[in-house]
Amino acid sequence: MKYYLIAGEASGDLHGSNLIREIRKLDAHANIRCWGGDLMQQAGGELVSHYKERAFMGFLEVFMNLRKVMGFIKLCKKDLLEFNPDVVVFIDYPGFNIPIAEFAKKHGYKTVFYISPQVWAWKEGRVKTLRRVIDKMLVILPFEKEFYAKWDYEVEYVGHPLVQVIDEFRRDNPHLQPPAQTSIALLPGSRMQEIRKKLPIMLEATKNFPNCRFRIAQAPSLERSFYETMTSQYSNVELVQGKTYELLMQSHAALVTSGTATLETALFGVPEVVCYKGSTVSYEIAKRLIKVKYISLVNLILDKPAVKELIQHELTPGNLTIELRKLLEDPGYRSGVQKNLTELWNILSPGGAASAKTAKIIVDMIRS
Repeated sequence: MKYYLIAGEASGDLHGSNLIREIRKLDAHANIRCWGGDLMQQAGGELVSHYKERAFMGFLEVFMNLRKVMGFIKLCKKDLLEFNPDVVVFIDYPGFNIPIAEFAKKHGYKTVFYISPQVWAWKEGRVKTLRRVIDKMLVILPFEKEFYAKWDYEVEYVGHPLVQVIDEFRRDNPHLQPPAQTSIALLPGSRMQEIRKKLPIMLEATKNFPNCRFRIAQAPSLERSFYETMTSQYSNVELVQGKTYELLMQSHAALVTSGTATLETALFGVPEVVCYKGSTVSYEIAKRLIKVKYISLVNLILDKPAVKELIQHELTPGNLTIELRKLLEDPGYRSGVQKNLTELWNILSPGGAASAKTAKIIVDMIRS
């Protein structure tokens, strides 16, 4: 059978690659074409476009690259028709995937959305479109099922795919432990523009911790030289490429850009400070549109300020220093954060193997 998968960023590439592997266990002759990244390609998907070609973030950045975005949408529609799949699977990435889903439904293809768009945060009205064009909505956050029920939209909770990924990694690498010297992970994001905004602020804070070791998770799509223009003056900072999970297992704390990385860090049990800073225009637009109390998935799932968020003007070297000192030097504060992270794991872990569940749903849907 023929499968067409669309993901648009590093996290979608990870979850898409695990889904491809699970599909192949159930359908040995699966023909899989995809929009994603290296991981989906390595798992056996025929790659049409790499996500790094479409790495636009923020309202202003997307607007400035609108012609490119529309060009990719046109290419995807053409390629979809030529491949003529049995099912189209959309992995998050709503700005791109929802228009393609409307197109796919119009042309009679079966449609599955795996990892729901965050319609509970903004543009809630998109639920009407999703209900019309998506045959199966598979959600990965416990509260999403209840949210969609308010719209009379029956969805299926499959659990969060990161739980299995991280559980297996921790089990396979028990030798990875934090070293004697305090080690801090810096996760400034995967896109050049967001790294330029956040990494210099993180680096400035490192000056206040001369006895600590700071290690930056280098994005796989970016060159080492890009980081070195910002890090060359800091003697206690080093780059780590392609080993983010190893880095987290060997860290006492972390400074993390908002996004999936905040949840990954939390599931590894690493106390963190969540960092967000965008362009002024994008931030002002987002502030007026987004309706949630928190920006990190950790706090959203737990529905409380379980980890500290420093947003826009609050993200300063001084504030980062204050929060990091509390995580490293205040046992009571650190213990409270770690208790919250354990609570998060206990909430998400009962979901089980999300990728395997999702693959079975998709394959059964085609065969029915």
